[in-house]
Amino acid sequence: MSQAGSWIREAYQRHRLVLDALGVVLFSVLIAALGVGGSWRFMPLAIEGLSSWATLLTVLPAAVFMLTKRRAPLFSLIGASVVFTVDLLTVGGIGPLLVLLDVLWFMAFQASPAVRRRLLWAIVIAVIVIFAGALLMARMPFPVALLTAAQFGAIFGTDYWWAVAMAQANELAELHRQRADAAAEAAERDREEAIREERETMAKELHDVVAGHVLAMAIRAEAALSTAPAQERDRAALQAVRDAGLDAHRALRSMITVLRHGEGDPLSTPRLADLDAIIDDARRSGLQVTAVLEAVTPLSSAAEQTVVRTIREALVNCARHASGAEVDVLLATEDEAVRVRVISRGGTSFTVPGYSGSGWGLSMLKERVGMLGGTLHAGPIARGWSVDAVLPREVAA
Repeated sequence: MSQAGSWIREAYQRHRLVLDALGVVLFSVLIAALGVGGSWRFMPLAIEGLSSWATLLTVLPAAVFMLTKRRAPLFSLIGASVVFTVDLLTVGGIGPLLVLLDVLWFMAFQASPAVRRRLLWAIVIAVIVIFAGALLMARMPFPVALLTAAQFGAIFGTDYWWAVAMAQANELAELHRQRADAAAEAAERDREEAIREERETMAKELHDVVAGHVLAMAIRAEAALSTAPAQERDRAALQAVRDAGLDAHRALRSMITVLRHGEGDPLSTPRLADLDAIIDDARRSGLQVTAVLEAVTPLSSAAEQTVVRTIREALVNCARHASGAEVDVLLATEDEAVRVRVISRGGTSFTVPGYSGSGWGLSMLKERVGMLGGTLHAGPIARGWSVDAVLPREVAA
């Protein structure tokens, strides 16, 4: 039953114009067969004694305008109005009124707001004309003429109101659909942005923590392999490699836990208290580090992490590009800023291509410092390299 009903609805929608026009004609034939005709006999031009079948003379041409209303709505409305007027003054059938209401409804439904206003004024004028015709041509008493005009006004006005209400409901539904689509697009953009930010965060953490530990392992192993075997030194190198491997393993486990379960904190949170261990690791990597670390607290968490990451990244780069170099690490307060300087002199670079690096470390450091309103400069100096970062005091405090 449901499939049959669906088929009937689809068939009606495909042939709606023809079926609607045919329905009006068949209804008019039924009315004529029942002997109903001459509904507007009060008009002076009405033909007395006319057969009820005469009403088909106006119904048939009126039904044509139901077929043309989609392609030429204004033409169809004018044509239906003319046929209805002729019918009103002569045979008095019901069919032309139904056609006029159908075409008027369609016109009001698909018209723009400006056209709808003009249609409303046309209905008002038509009602006034009907009132004047009933009063002057049909010689009706004033109350009867007024009631007749009011009835036609109610019929046309209700038809117009229904069409406008349906159109506005459709427009409102379309507006809500567009807003829903826009909200869905915004949500998708937010999701993509969140994914991008998460990937960037994980990439930074992998570079800052895991890649640093793995590189330290490689550098220490390379340093041990580049010299003559020595049991004590080699065991110390192996121990350093083991410690770096365990640190990298812990960081990876933390990140994997977050990615799988969404729990925990993937971010390493280096603190100023970690600087001594970072400097000791750099010394075990073969650097000759001299550190002058002034107490600069209190610092915000973001600023403290940025200070530590700057020193750590600079020392890793020294170990990679200037093994055995003399390195000065300076952390101090200058006027309204916190300053970090790492200066290396001398040293030799490993010849293994895999140690060359990608250049991401310094670029990500510049992003971190820039987000806090600071500046970072890195470049060659006489016999070495310098990394100089400055964080505003009002941001750091």
